[in-house]
Amino acid sequence: MKQYLLLGQTLSFSGNPLLTPWENVTHHNSAGGVLITGDRITAVDNADTLKRAHPDATIVDYGDALIHAGFVDAHMHYPQTRMIASWGKQLIDWLNTYTFPEESRFGDRAYADAVAADTLDLALAHGTTTLTSFCTIHPESVDAFFGAAAQRNMAVVAGKTCMDRNAPDTLVDTVQSAYDDSKALLEKWHGIGRATYAITPRFSPTSTPDQLQVLGDLWAENPDCLMQTHLSEQLPEIAWVKDLYPTSRDYLDTYETHGLLGAKGLYGHSIYLEPREIDRLAEVGAAVVHCPTSNTFIGSGLCDVLGLARAGVAMGLATDTGGGSSFSMLRTMAAAYEIGQLRGDVLHAAQLMWLATEGSAATLHQSGQIGHLGTGAMADITVLDLAATPLIAQRVKSAENVWDQLFPTIMMGDDRSIKDVWVAGSRVT
Repeated sequence: MKQYLLLGQTLSFSGNPLLTPWENVTHHNSAGGVLITGDRITAVDNADTLKRAHPDATIVDYGDALIHAGFVDAHMHYPQTRMIASWGKQLIDWLNTYTFPEESRFGDRAYADAVAADTLDLALAHGTTTLTSFCTIHPESVDAFFGAAAQRNMAVVAGKTCMDRNAPDTLVDTVQSAYDDSKALLEKWHGIGRATYAITPRFSPTSTPDQLQVLGDLWAENPDCLMQTHLSEQLPEIAWVKDLYPTSRDYLDTYETHGLLGAKGLYGHSIYLEPREIDRLAEVGAAVVHCPTSNTFIGSGLCDVLGLARAGVAMGLATDTGGGSSFSMLRTMAAAYEIGQLRGDVLHAAQLMWLATEGSAATLHQSGQIGHLGTGAMADITVLDLAATPLIAQRVKSAENVWDQLFPTIMMGDDRSIKDVWVAGSRVT
């Protein structure tokens, strides 16, 4: 079986640096190596040790570049790729003005195929090897996304977005079609190759209680699937939910009452959580996905990442494109750092990198398989050029350690910082 030996600086993790001193669980090797056998990582060690042990492996020498696990984007909307960076609206107006008209086009399979291909290629160009995406109400949109990912052998998570109210006629399904379509798509795609299905109510305002209930029933019938939705993104949204669900204890309760709260639940944003909601998310092992570029772009608010993590809530990181304004997980980490600063919680580069890889992988229940630079993981690997632009390069000249080298790339890097990407042991060209 073909073997590759990647040489350079390596960065890996053996624990959660949001809960443990980052120095204790972060592992950097300035002269490291990663052995790929087939589609798996089979060793991570000193470069010289691996060269001696595997003299026949094909060597790919990246010099001083940083080799780490491919980025994992835990929440995004591929149908919004072509309306990314749309001006001047907050959430509800933004949906009505930009998002819903664009998503209405995805019943056209050719259009969905084209956007899915563009989205995945843009992600790979930015070093992201796994996307977790909402599709549209159209089954064609789901088939397009999973099909494009299969062509690239990418691990992805996706599902048909379900909405039976408060949306244009072109984007409204029904209680029954939400269940039937989701079930058929789940049976078609879940666990096929590297595909994972996520049952996907958009959010409580666009689903009736009956629709939420049948999706909760479907999840109970298929507990190995994920469930993804939105939670407490903006204050007007929360007020709207209170009007629509007057008997619910809080926003999370609109999901919990209908069987949509569980360990494999992904709750995007979660900025304005009540104490009960935090306790319940932690108690059931559910995950919050932080979307910092979206939260600043749409004017949502400042997620309490460290506070939620310390409360026992699993945390991931995501671009939330097209509400988020960049496909780059580097830019996303920079925004997370900036939001932390505004909250008085400074995130270290190690914590940011963990969120963008291991943390997001854990929210998808794929720890050790993706987002991980370690033996047995799929060889989804990103290589960072830590001096990709003149501005970054001049800053790195005064670096005293790897964190001084890496942090400027987190703050100022983009797709130019991506030196190379591997997916399932194959180099992306």
